[in-house]
Formats: sequence, structure tokens, C-alpha cells
Amino acid sequence: MKVVLFCGGYGMRMRNAVGDDIPKPMQMVGPRPLLWHVMRYYAHFGHKDFILCLGYGASRIKDYFLEYRETESNDFVMRDGEVHLLDNDISDWTITFVDTGLESPIGERLRRVRDHLDGDEYFLANYADVLTDARLDDIVDTFHASGAAVSMMLVPPQQSFHCVEVKDSGEVKDIVPVANFPIWINGGFFVLSQEVFDYLPPGGDLVADACEALAGKGRLFGYRHEGFWKPADTFKERAELDEGYRHGVRPWALWEPAHA
Repeated sequence: MKVVLFCGGYGMRMRNAVGDDIPKPMQMVGPRPLLWHVMRYYAHFGHKDFILCLGYGASRIKDYFLEYRETESNDFVMRDGEVHLLDNDISDWTITFVDTGLESPIGERLRRVRDHLDGDEYFLANYADVLTDARLDDIVDTFHASGAAVSMMLVPPQQSFHCVEVKDSGEVKDIVPVANFPIWINGGFFVLSQEVFDYLPPGGDLVADACEALAGKGRLFGYRHEGFWKPADTFKERAELDEGYRHGVRPWALWEPAHA
């Protein structure tokens, strides 16, 4: 299935922290940017036809792949001045780069790449800044078995906030970590059918418009995942992923031998 990745947002929380104009999908985790890790995850499960919804920082993303260096993450032999790769990352990937506008919400970005789906009945979609160890093949199989029009991953709340039960008098009755509540949040990793476009108005949002409408009709399926899932929406989150990578703690890297 084709994979649509939303890469065009401003990423203001990330930019304010790092003080530069590097788009969030191009922030580094180990030797490769976040976007590469997301794409490599999908490629591991055999989905190597990507559609990148570009906006802010589009030229940085394009240049990265146009100037891609396989030697940065693959072993190689140099003989007589020529490089012979022992492995490769993206030689069998197809990547379509589409300008979907600077200000477009995610639903509108999806609408603008619809023609590039070539009429495929089902396709995958995701944000370009979240990593997981979920089994994608199981996500897809469960979606098809559900008969729904759209599936979205659900994960427990990740925040460290505490919920406080308090009386009108100000007396605190209880303090409970938000992660302990039986609630789920949107984790991305969507599986979608063409039906989603029936619920996407011009300038609309994928979750607030399409998913909410489909939920009201019983056409939205939630795939619950309690394993590793981590966004990189802020500089701190990205730094935590990078630190884990450098210490060999990268549960999302299912393509590495340690996960075989």
C-alpha cells in the first residue's frame, strides 16, 4: 500500500527550542532524520511507495533525498577509488514529493495528494514525527477484519501530568497520574480507504472532520497499542529519542538484527 506522510507543518514548538529553520521531520535521531526513521519502519513491512505532503521546509526535505548518502548508515567497501555498498536503505523506494501548501491542515494536504494514490482502495497515512514498535502487518489485518473505513492507532496518554480531584472548598481528595486513566489518545498510524474523502471538506482536518464523522457512523476503528510509542513534537522528545538511539535503545527500529 502507498504511504502518505504529512511533512508540511511549521513545527513551532520544535523550532522555538532549537532556534533554527530545520523542519521537524528533518530533526536528527542518530545519523538519520525523523522522517527517515518513519519511512524505514514502513519499508520494513514492505510498504515502500511514499507520498510526502510538503509545505514548510520542503526544499530541505527534497535536498536530503536528492543528495542521499547510503554510506552514512550502511557498511561499504572502497576499492580502487570506488564505493561498493554492502547494504542499502532506499534504492527500492518510490518517493513522490508534493507541495500541499504552507498553511494547509492535514485533511487538506491529504485531499491534495489524492490523485497520486492512483485510485488505490486502501492506503496508509501518518505524521512524520512519531515512532512505534507496533506490528504494522497486524494493524492492517485488524483493520480489514473490522470492515471499517478508517483505522487509527490508539495509545495510552504519554504526559506526566496528574489529575486532581478537588472539592469546592479546595480540599484535594485524590491525585492520579493521567496515564492511569482508562482513556486513549490518537497515535497516528492510519489505515484508510477512499471513503475518507467523502468526509473531508476543503480546508478540513483528517481527525476533527473525517474521523469524527466516521466515528458517528460506526465506520472508524481504533487499534489499541500499549507497546512503545513516542512522538517527537518537541525538542525534548526528539532529544530523548536521539539519546536512546545512541545508547542502543531504539525499539522502533524493527529492521535491525536485534529485533529479528
